[in-house]
Amino acid sequence: MADASANGAFVEFERVQKSYDGETLVVKDLNLSMPKGEFLTMLGPSGSGKTTCLMMLAGFETATHGDIRLDGTSINNIPPHKRGIGMVFQNYALFPHMTIAENLAFPLEVRKIGKAKREEKVKRALDMVEMGDFGGRRPAQLSGGQQQRVALARALVFEPELVLMDEPLGALDKQLREKMQFEITDLAHRLGITTVYVTHDQTEALTMSDRVAVFDDGRIQQLAPPDQLYEEPENSFVAQFIGENNTLEGTIKEIKGGLALVQLDDGGLIDCKPINVSEIGQRTRVSIRPERVEFNPARLSDDAHTLKAEVLEFIYMGDIFRTRLRVAGNNDFIVKTRNAPGQVRLKPGEQVEIGWLPEDCRALDAA
Repeated sequence: MADASANGAFVEFERVQKSYDGETLVVKDLNLSMPKGEFLTMLGPSGSGKTTCLMMLAGFETATHGDIRLDGTSINNIPPHKRGIGMVFQNYALFPHMTIAENLAFPLEVRKIGKAKREEKVKRALDMVEMGDFGGRRPAQLSGGQQQRVALARALVFEPELVLMDEPLGALDKQLREKMQFEITDLAHRLGITTVYVTHDQTEALTMSDRVAVFDDGRIQQLAPPDQLYEEPENSFVAQFIGENNTLEGTIKEIKGGLALVQLDDGGLIDCKPINVSEIGQRTRVSIRPERVEFNPARLSDDAHTLKAEVLEFIYMGDIFRTRLRVAGNNDFIVKTRNAPGQVRLKPGEQVEIGWLPEDCRALDAA
């Protein structure tokens, strides 16, 4: 236990690897440390290793190499039911022949908790997810959202210190999904539960998490709070995977004063912040978010480099305007502007000049 208090880590992966066939690693040298009470999301495309990491933490998969610790104690050889971890899955996994109250009482019975104490805990857990009146019903009599609430209550009923969630909202419709995102986050923070959440939905990850670990090819590509991940991606994969992103290909012409001058493939010049590029002549993929692009010259400094653009499409989306441009040979360059009084609506065929602040534009690897 001294380990945990020494470095503040509650959940730790140290040099963890996983292979199913003895040759191919689906998780490669994973190092991850989580403090108590954190809500951490593992985000990535299918096959990136995120669910395998969750299953190793739960005990349903065994690490091929490395150590997984919970509160300073190695749990590699502890069976799942003795780890004291709550689990919520996408398919709810409720027992159809049991009432909701019986479903919640089951993990307590397994832990040999007495009847009176069981009933008290079940009632508290159902009230927590606003399902207090549904204890006598069976799962088939509930909607998808209600079943998901019950699955969440069942994971919390024995008051675990760690809850793991694997795509728990995947089966819900958009509106209910968004409502449940806020409910789960609020509940986790209110109860101080350490949560590891797996999803491939970027918006969900950004909305819910204290930190997000972006997985690709069995490795964490970046681990950071949501705002940092979105605004300061460390490589091209993260920039492309998190949110919408415009990219332009080019070559580094010079780096000085913390800025890189990039010559785009069509000859245009732009200023960027160099992130993981360092040499003159190096290929780069420049990344700029759609909402950081300006076509109002009054908002740009006089010495800002600008690019010529042709308006291809204007889409009214209610709260925002989305405009598609042709920029430096890219026909899918997107600009997002807020639907505010006096906001300009660009028309297809118009020629405009666009620019941005150099710190909003990142020169990344060309991979």
